[in-house]
Amino acid sequence: MEQRQQERSRVVLGVTGGIAAYKACELLRHLTESGHETRVVPTASALRFVGEATFAALSGHPVATDVWDSVHEVPHVRIGQSADLVVVAPATADVLAKAAHGLADDLLTNTLLTARCPVIFAPAMHTEMWEHPATQENVATLRRRGCLVVEPAVGRLTGADTGKGRLPDPERIFELCRRVLSRASAEVPADLVGRHVVISAGGTREPLDPVRYLGNRSSGKQGYALARTAAARGARVTLVAANSVLPAPAGVDVVPVETAVQLREAVIKAAADADAVVMAAAVADFRPAVYASGKIKKRSGVDPDPVALVRNPDILAELSTDRPRAGQIVVGFAAETDDVLANGRAKLARKRCDLLVVNEVGERKTFGAEESEAVVLAADGSETPVPYGPKEELSDTVWDLVALRFP
Repeated sequence: MEQRQQERSRVVLGVTGGIAAYKACELLRHLTESGHETRVVPTASALRFVGEATFAALSGHPVATDVWDSVHEVPHVRIGQSADLVVVAPATADVLAKAAHGLADDLLTNTLLTARCPVIFAPAMHTEMWEHPATQENVATLRRRGCLVVEPAVGRLTGADTGKGRLPDPERIFELCRRVLSRASAEVPADLVGRHVVISAGGTREPLDPVRYLGNRSSGKQGYALARTAAARGARVTLVAANSVLPAPAGVDVVPVETAVQLREAVIKAAADADAVVMAAAVADFRPAVYASGKIKKRSGVDPDPVALVRNPDILAELSTDRPRAGQIVVGFAAETDDVLANGRAKLARKRCDLLVVNEVGERKTFGAEESEAVVLAADGSETPVPYGPKEELSDTVWDLVALRFP
């Protein structure tokens, strides 16, 4: 498969006229240094931000914006026809509108019309432009057709403005491109296109006083892997992240939370229109009954008062029992230290979810590791073992099983 991927790794990098165009150079570097043959197709406006010579030098290919350049080679047809991936980064509101409506007035928009490979748009624009109903309708149209339109990041825009509309980090966009190319080389369809999935990740923290909390060792890596793989398969992804320091995956809408109550509120809100909810976060079962407004002091010769605990809401059971939309798939995770499968089956029955990912935890197992192994239990009684390997492999297995259960 790797040889086939290398043979097919022909990437078209479209660059449009936004201030984030300079970041396309870093994405181009990632693509070329990883062995992908990459051709840059900028718009005329993009060349007002980054010169033609820069793109040509970094890619090793000539750069053109007009369909009349090298017309004997029919570039407006050939470039799109021969590509294995087209990624437009940054993608302005203008190019999203043209792509959605099939307009073709330059080489890039002609390439988009002739491409029969996966297409990724990484939008970058001011918040008001991204949130405008026209842009949102264009994005919905492109997603419905199978294009991957990643969610912009939140952060500093031009001038003093801050908000949603920032181009995701080029390295994260490259990771998405790599995943899409890998699946395309294996001829695996983007089976989550048009789906909205919600994923929780990380570990909740329940405050005891202003400096202390009850927490757990979850790193959030599995939840983030689930988010990356879902985005690569075409889904719109909402990631509710509890106390994670991991970089946001490209195209994923990240909602930061701290406590179990906050996580519940965020997940329930996002799940209202979700096709699937995957609860990969390690949610605290209990929280301190009383929060001390000041730091609890150590008193000489006096034992500390016992910490009384109260139950946190059972988010997985609530989601499974009261699903906001028909056909919604709910997936839970169970970290067990003994009688792993027996405890997992009992939890699956108790929580009433569709799938439960069961893994064994302990010292040097699962928490913080880059690899994992698990068994995915299903409500219909089936079991799918996932051998030890990268977390992305477990993630893809979960999405395979979820996709099979969509109505």
